[in-house]
Amino acid sequence: MCAWEAADKAATGGGRGGRIFGHGGLRLVLLQLICDKPSHGYELIKAIEERLHGAYSPSPGVVYPTLTLLEELGHVSVTSEGARKRYGITDEGQVFLAANRVAVDALLARMDEAGPAGGRPPQVIRAIENLRMAVRMRLARAPLNDAQIDAIADALDAAARQIERT
Repeated sequence: MCAWEAADKAATGGGRGGRIFGHGGLRLVLLQLICDKPSHGYELIKAIEERLHGAYSPSPGVVYPTLTLLEELGHVSVTSEGARKRYGITDEGQVFLAANRVAVDALLARMDEAGPAGGRPPQVIRAIENLRMAVRMRLARAPLNDAQIDAIADALDAAARQIERT
């Protein structure tokens, strides 16, 4: 199955439970948002967060590499505005978006249906995502020694105990 079929499968509920974006899905959503309105990376992050009513906000560590990939694929162009970059869709990007319209529409519909996280406070959802990303990023860096492993495990256990008490 190619990446775009996987995105379509995830967008239609056939992927892993609870995931907003299957493999390649974020690329399609970012490309559609850029097609709708050329934007800076931060604006794209906020647009996704708003569309999901604060239930999820993609991290810069996921969005910016995806934007770089879209640029390398020739789907977006970049205009520098001081220290910021504005992303705009290219003709090639528009053709690609049109070729993947079913998957894009399914992803956008899934995002719209996600709504306000079933009553879960968006601040808590955001904090969980931040914690997950911090742990993943730290584990991806240089190998941990025993003291670092113990410190991370202790911090996570302490947070769990504190949450259980509230």
